[in-house]
Amino acid sequence: MSDKEFRAEKMYLLCLGTAREMLKRGIISEDEFTKIDTMLLKKYKPTLSTLLSGKDLI
Repeated sequence: MSDKEFRAEKMYLLCLGTAREMLKRGIISEDEFTKIDTMLLKKYKPTLSTLLSGKDLI
């Protein structure tokens, strides 16, 4: 894994963790969480996290 790929993974997981915590606290809805996840996938294009989540890389 290159440094760029590692950074993309790290940033995706950090941002997703924040969104997950917001969902857990009721700050955002499940639908909003899903939209955030989709936006983060498009922005960071993580390879490993995408494979583990079962989502497309698009």
